[in-house]
Amino acid sequence: MPPRRSNTLTEAELRLMRLLWTCGECSVQDLVSAMPEESRLAYTSVLTTIRILETKGYVEHRQEGRAFLYTACVAEQDAQQHEVRHVMHRFFGNSRERLMLALLGEGDVSSDELARLKRAIAEAEAAQKSGANEAAK
Repeated sequence: MPPRRSNTLTEAELRLMRLLWTCGECSVQDLVSAMPEESRLAYTSVLTTIRILETKGYVEHRQEGRAFLYTACVAEQDAQQHEVRHVMHRFFGNSRERLMLALLGEGDVSSDELARLKRAIAEAEAAQKSGANEAAK
């Protein structure tokens, strides 16, 4: 039986997605040209990877003349959320708390990062309370 296809992004796929999120609609040649010269992939490698991304549902194409133009159909923030949910499910038993404690346990969190996290927690608490109030009505 063939291995199950992952819906998460490999490093090569993520590199191409970042280019698509930055540049918008691109041909394969545009993607190759947009890569830094020291880490540029071959045309055929980019083509193979972009087709995999299309199979995974991250990219779609349209034809213009003989060229296919590719565009991201998943927003960067949505892809980030998908990856975080995947890691949370795989390593932390779907526990946001365990994930956050693991992140904070590294000890190199800046005071600015802690302040932003506290604000995000306060906003989540406020949203939860307003949602509970709306449900009670």
